[in-house]
Amino acid sequence: MSLLNIGMSGLSASQSSLATTGNNIANVDTAGYSRQQTVQGTKSSQQYGTVFIGTGTTLADVRRVYNSYLESQLHTATSLDSESAAFLAQATPLDSMLSDTNTGLTGVLQKFFTTMQGVSTSATDDTSRQSVLTGAQALTSRFNTIAKQLNDQNTTLNGSLGDMTAQVNKLATSIANLNQKIGEISTSGGAPNDLLDSRNEAVRQLSELTGAQIVERGTSFDVYIGSGQPLVIGNTTNTLSMVASKDDPSRMAIQMDRGSSTIDITSAMSGGEIGGLLTYRKEVLDPSLNELGRVALVIADQVNSQQAQGIDKNGDFGAAIFNNINSAALISSRSIAQSGNSTGSGNLDVTIKDTGKLTTSDYQVTFTSATDYTVKRSDGTDMGAFSTTTNPPPVIDGFTLALKGGALSAGDSFKITPTRNAAASIQTVLTDPKKIAAAGPLTGVASASGLGTFTQPTLNSKIDIYNPTSQADMQAALKNSTPVKLVFGAVSGGSQSYTFVDAKGGLISSGTIVPGQSNALELKVGIVDASGNPVLDTSVTPNVQKTFSVQTTVGGTPKPGETFTMNLTGAASSDNRNAQSLVALQTAQTVDTGSASKGISLTDAYNKLVTNVGTKTAQGKSDSAATTAILDNAKGARDSLSGVNLDEETGNLVKYQQYYTASSQIIKAAQETFATLINSL
Repeated sequence: MSLLNIGMSGLSASQSSLATTGNNIANVDTAGYSRQQTVQGTKSSQQYGTVFIGTGTTLADVRRVYNSYLESQLHTATSLDSESAAFLAQATPLDSMLSDTNTGLTGVLQKFFTTMQGVSTSATDDTSRQSVLTGAQALTSRFNTIAKQLNDQNTTLNGSLGDMTAQVNKLATSIANLNQKIGEISTSGGAPNDLLDSRNEAVRQLSELTGAQIVERGTSFDVYIGSGQPLVIGNTTNTLSMVASKDDPSRMAIQMDRGSSTIDITSAMSGGEIGGLLTYRKEVLDPSLNELGRVALVIADQVNSQQAQGIDKNGDFGAAIFNNINSAALISSRSIAQSGNSTGSGNLDVTIKDTGKLTTSDYQVTFTSATDYTVKRSDGTDMGAFSTTTNPPPVIDGFTLALKGGALSAGDSFKITPTRNAAASIQTVLTDPKKIAAAGPLTGVASASGLGTFTQPTLNSKIDIYNPTSQADMQAALKNSTPVKLVFGAVSGGSQSYTFVDAKGGLISSGTIVPGQSNALELKVGIVDASGNPVLDTSVTPNVQKTFSVQTTVGGTPKPGETFTMNLTGAASSDNRNAQSLVALQTAQTVDTGSASKGISLTDAYNKLVTNVGTKTAQGKSDSAATTAILDNAKGARDSLSGVNLDEETGNLVKYQQYYTASSQIIKAAQETFATLINSL
């Protein structure tokens, strides 16, 4: 037994403890560092007679203070907090833009209809008419600006996803390399504390990017993402890559490369910044583009259609204020062929038939044969099975599909986006304020000194602006087939007869009214050409003369022979009936008419968009606050065990300094004892 050796062992142990404590203090701000503790053991005792005398101490281990449960909780909380923060960072500026009167749509939409009200008040005033065009240009410009912001946000999102996938790959490689190094060192005994901390920190950083499930296998961490796709297995990795989505090249997809095979895991990705961005794109960005586009389509369709029903200041039928929603370019842009479709296959033309029935969904069209296909909404609703051979094509939620190009095959698939690009493409095309159609198409004039009252005639037969032939025919019919005239007979037996005659006095129809009451008359007018010859409908047998329908209401008791003549409205008319109809579109239920609510107004439709985004943003704020609190708690729990406490380490430093001093005193005592022994000889 040697007192000197005992002192030396204590000196060595205290020196190791001082070094460990100093290392803890030095790494107080090192991310992922777990404090370390020295673990001492006694050396073997020596027996003297019936007693055992100790021989000193030995350093058994430098232990890493670590709890796998607390670390797992921290990783989960980190993933949730990063996801909610990424979502909120995207949703907040969009919410502000849409709800602000200076950047949103509400103000310019209101102003457009206010200027139209000015035309309704003074139909012949050119200044009021010019204000309408200015308001229309401001409206379409705002649509374009908001759509550009949303599309730019999608571009930025695509770039961010690409950067994040590259970071995921780097972290996966780092974890795999650490797995290998830890495994190699662990086989020789001991735990490489710093490498273990580095691996945990890499996993934590990975959790900031995406949700990850960690499975500890031996000395390795196996990492799984998505719905269980392996990212790291031991010291091997699978890599992620960003590719254009097969369904929609404008949306980037996340693909896992597993050697010779690849798998699209976009829909399975959740958690972390990647999950937050994907959730934002699915739940906010795309629905907002679709809702904004739907409003743009309804405005362009309803205003242009109503314009066509009226007469402008030149005496012509109204021209379109906005661009044609069914132009060849727009029809072809609403369908996206899947990249894996059969060679030589064509695309689908998407024609809007009823803007009121449009939804904010996208659609997946899958062909089961060369002509038969099924349609599924993005909300999961099966719309049914259809065929390209059906004529006319079936109307699905307000649109029809038609094959364009080469023949299709079973398995070919298309993504249909009826409304997505409408806000970006809407334009004001009318430049001449005189072409605003403020007047109704027909004007009625009663004979002088009559006793009857008559409402101005309305045209019940709509002019179809999306069928140029039909539009031209109806406009020609109104010009060629008028004037027409009601001629009243004598009162007899509580009723009064009338005849309805054409410009030449030829009888069109006859009937009776009840004098003294309000009598709504719907009158059919035979269509004639410029020469006065009947225009026949050759689609039926026998052929019959085509007609259009007008309506007027007769009150009072017209005198025998009294007339009411209806003619095409002339130029420079002060009539404002069509302008009033245009103003009424602001509050008319023209959007979402296929729903149970039977439709909402344009303003309500935009407010619905603002409300939806606002609700999602508010939920994002709530989620972010909650996950931040959870993360703080998880960090606190982890740090309370594994973190470096400077007060505690300072105390340990003093303790181990005293330990070192005391051990040196043992050595000094051994030296003095040895010297006394030598001197006594």
